[in-house]
Parts: sequence; C-alpha cells; structure tokens
Amino acid sequence: MLLLWSLLVIFASASEEADWLTLRAPSAVFEGDRIDLICQRKTDKWEIQTMAYYKDGKKLHFSNEVFSFSIPSAVLSDSGSYSCSATVRIYFWYDSKKSNSIKIQVQELFPYPVLTVSAFWPTEGSPVTLTCETQPSPQRSNAQLRYRFFRGGRALASSWSSSPELQLPAVWKEDSGSYWCQAETVTPRVTKQSLQSQILVQRVPVSNVSLDIWAPKGMVIEGESLVLLCSVAEGTGNITFSWHREDTGTSVGRKTQRSLSAEMEVPAVQESDAGRYYCRADNGHEPIQSKVLSICVRRTRGYRRDRITARVLGALCGGLGFIVAVLLLYCGFHKVSGGHSATDAPRDASSANPQGSIRPSSLPDTEELQPEYVNVNPVDVDVVYSQVWSIQPPEDSANIRRTILENKDSHVIYSNIKET
Repeated sequence: MLLLWSLLVIFASASEEADWLTLRAPSAVFEGDRIDLICQRKTDKWEIQTMAYYKDGKKLHFSNEVFSFSIPSAVLSDSGSYSCSATVRIYFWYDSKKSNSIKIQVQELFPYPVLTVSAFWPTEGSPVTLTCETQPSPQRSNAQLRYRFFRGGRALASSWSSSPELQLPAVWKEDSGSYWCQAETVTPRVTKQSLQSQILVQRVPVSNVSLDIWAPKGMVIEGESLVLLCSVAEGTGNITFSWHREDTGTSVGRKTQRSLSAEMEVPAVQESDAGRYYCRADNGHEPIQSKVLSICVRRTRGYRRDRITARVLGALCGGLGFIVAVLLLYCGFHKVSGGHSATDAPRDASSANPQGSIRPSSLPDTEELQPEYVNVNPVDVDVVYSQVWSIQPPEDSANIRRTILENKDSHVIYSNIKET
C-alpha cells in the first residue's frame, strides 16, 4: 500500500513538470546566419542523462554531454519546426521529456541572380552586354554584393567585380555557348548562381571579292615590286585569302587573318610572272572567287639602256682592240725604219726630212683624230651608231700605208646594234 502511494506521488510530480524543458532559437534568420538551438530545463530537480534535437520530427543531433546545437550558415532548406528532448532520471527509473516546437523560417539574403543578355543572336564583331540582376533583402540592405561571369566552365574574368555588368567589346563565332553568372555577399558569405543562357554568334558570309594590283610607278615593271590586294565588301571572323594563277592552275599565296583585305607581295617581278590571276576568300561558309585579272610585265627604260650600253661597250672594245693592234704595228715599223736611216744614210737632216726631224712618237696628235660618226638618239631608238675615229698614218711611211691598205676594212669599225 505504501509503495502504491509512493508511485502516485511520483507520477503526479512528473505531470506537474511536463513543460519544464524549453527550446530557445533566434526569431529572425537570414541566409548565412548562424542558428543556435538551446534546450533548457526549468528546474534541476531531475538529472538529465541525454539530449536530442529534431527538425520536423527527424532527429538532427544526439548527445549525452552538450545541451546545445548550432547550424553555422543557414540556407533556405533549414526552414522548419524544431524541438528538443531529454532523458531524465526520476528516483529509480528513467523518463523522456520533450520541449515545445519552434517554427524557424530562413529568409533570402538576396534572390537568385538572373542573367540578362543584350543580344542572344549577335553578329560577329558586335558588342554584347551581360548583366547579373539581383538585389539584397530590404532588411539587409547594407549587404554588399560582388559578381562573376562564366562561359561554360570558364570564368570570363580573373576576379570578382563590384559591377553587375560585363561588357564584351566584340564577340565571334567561337564565343558561342552557355553563359551564367554568380552573385556573392562577403559577410556572411552566401553565393548564388543564375540559370544558363545560350548565346549563338552569327557569322556574315564573305561577298564581293575583288583582286587589285599596286605597283610603285603605276605599272608592272620587270625587276620592281608588285602587290596583289584581295579584298571583300562583307565578311566576319577569320577570313582565308588565297591567290591563284589561272593559266597554270597553281596557288601562289595564302593568308588567314581577321580583316576585310590581305596583300601578297612579289619583291621583284619577272617577265615569267605575266599571266591571268584571281583570288578567293573563305570564312567558313563558302569560298567566293574574284574576277580574273591579266597582269602584263613591262621592261624598264633603265633595263633597255643597260642592255644597249653593254652592246655598245662590246662593240667599242672590239674596235678599240683593233685600233690598238694597228697602233702597235705602226710603232714597230716606225722604229725599224728609223734605225736603218740612222745607220745607212748620212746624218743630213735636210735630205732625210726637209720639214724637220721625224717624230718618233707612235701616236698621232689628238687633233688628227676626228670622229667620223656619232651616236644618234641612243636612248629611244633601236639602232645605235658608235663614235669612231679613222687613223691616217704619215705619208712617208710606205710600209705602214701598205699594211693598212692590205687590211681593207680597218677604217669601217662602227657597229649596227638592234634591240632584241
């Protein structure tokens, strides 16, 4: 009977202390905030053995020593109903006590960003602006945001930026792909990213391909430089320019660059380079060919003069060689004749030379060399006459006269030169 009475007293006391366990939690929680859950007892009448925390009826944490539980950085999914429970010792047995439930709603620090694009189908070479749109919650308006932009898995900048916009000065075909952005607060550190947006860059095909030539003097002259200019009226991206010779079917040059024109230079053009040429341009759509251009190579006056001068010098060298041979022969005979006079004939100056002594010089005076022909218009005509002199030996030198007369063509030494 006494035992029964004791049990009734114990149960009555336990029922009176049914609400002695309470849960404490912050009243307002934003993303990134720390949530501290503390399970408290109102009295130390009973000894707590273990304690557990629950969210929406599911156990989060169990401990026999620590009477608190924390969530370091709250996220939206942490919203829910929280409670705690404890196992207590009542005299000779153990009992479980449960706290009240607390509703915790985690609020957004800032909404998920939305990526906006100025043009989803831009043309190559045109600018595109990316904007990462989001704003902090009015209750946390002092939160500072920073932004970063991505294409696929690659960041478009090496660091975060305080500006929500990114300017792409010019986009190209290879810039097509999926774009997205991230927004982040520094304290507390909360990072969110946008959905992906597709950007497809459109390429403009090449059109109106033309081939032009440029030469220093306005004409293609042998030995000088020649520039072949291939250009297009429209076309974006990398354009491959190529030059071709129609009559041989060969390619003479190729360049790939991001421009509407390209040049190919021939440093020293030759007569063999004359022919019909055209160029092609291709940026990945379809090669477009220019009209065929005929290129004629002309000789320069200087080149003609060089050839004429060479021939004239050749002729003069031949003529001068003959003249030198005649002069040497003349001197030889003159010496022989003079020697005999000194030995055999009396040394009578009047009988040997009534006009004075015989000059031993083997060369005639300059005044005796008179030109018989001179060059007539040597630059612009095909026939050039060389200037030549006719040498008349002294009348008293019979042997020399006979030798010259035997060489009948010695006095005709001019050349008739024609341009080939």
